[in-house]
Amino acid sequence: MVAVSALPSETPGDEVEAVVADVFARGCTSRRTMENVTGKWGVLALVALREGAYRFNALRRRVDGVSEKMLAQTLQTLERDGLVRREVLATIPARVEYTLTPLGAEIADQLFVLVELLEARVPQVVESQAHYDATHAKR
Repeated sequence: MVAVSALPSETPGDEVEAVVADVFARGCTSRRTMENVTGKWGVLALVALREGAYRFNALRRRVDGVSEKMLAQTLQTLERDGLVRREVLATIPARVEYTLTPLGAEIADQLFVLVELLEARVPQVVESQAHYDATHAKR
């Protein structure tokens, strides 16, 4: 569900409908899309595709640990959301490549910043985990 509201236009008497997204609203489309993007495989697929076009099996190798089924579902969902483009190339045998749409590239760029930050802070995370484990040991 997405809220649609009428906004005044430049022409008196005409109103323009505007889509208003609210990720905190249970039924909002933006929430489902956020779940698709920020799920483990969604983030990894989008950031990998930021590197360029990939064939399915090459992308599966790049996103180490994802099953064929999960990658197929993830790509289909991201394609439906308008973030990934699936292109069947007219070759023998036929080849399928996945690329980012302009919207997908914009989102992948933001996710890449998050990935870089997380990778750079791994030593702090490991230290925090060790501290937590030491102070919360089972008795």
